Amino acid sequence: MTDIRLLIADDHVVLRAGLRMLLDAQPHFRVVGEADNGVQVLALAAELQPDVILLDLTMPGLGGLEALPLLRKIVPTARVLILTMHDDESYLRQALRDGACGYVLKKAADTELISAIQSVIRGEVYIHASMTRALLEDFLPPVEQCTANPWATLSERERDVLLLVARGHTSAKIAERMSLSPKTVETYRARGMEKLDLRSRAALVQYVLSHNLLSQEHAP
Repeated sequence: MTDIRLLIADDHVVLRAGLRMLLDAQPHFRVVGEADNGVQVLALAAELQPDVILLDLTMPGLGGLEALPLLRKIVPTARVLILTMHDDESYLRQALRDGACGYVLKKAADTELISAIQSVIRGEVYIHASMTRALLEDFLPPVEQCTANPWATLSERERDVLLLVARGHTSAKIAERMSLSPKTVETYRARGMEKLDLRSRAALVQYVLSHNLLSQEHAP
């Protein structure tokens, strides 16, 4: 297996030293350079052509977010893995939009960094677990949209029939009132009850009362 060439960009000397020790101890990992600011990482990336760039977001001069789109142009084949203390959703979103392949928090670097590097080398995206919720919220509808409203799935006729049933009217009375045949009323009743997953008139009455449906403007 070919060695994975890594470039570390972080303005903290002690952190860089710790990362180098951690990474160099791994088989097939080789740290080829270190940068302490955004301008330097651009120059070293162009010179060294690393496979993976560990990029801090907060550095003097040119920060990681500003350097990221430039790195994507200078070394388009390199995987950029954000390594930061910021658990801010806006940073995560911007980093991914600008081409980062992963987002790891520094507090979890000792347990996650190796896995994160291996993931991005395989072409995957690696995101710290606590940050994934922010991305899910971008794609999932609001909670109220996820909660089905069975009553809204009923036709107007089904709703009218069920409201009359809940008020105690018989099928014959409902048929007369709605100018329908008793058989048609029974069909609307059975279909509506099935959609609401109700098995008895008592259950229907409880459902209607608990949802305040008898006060609906268009109730018959």
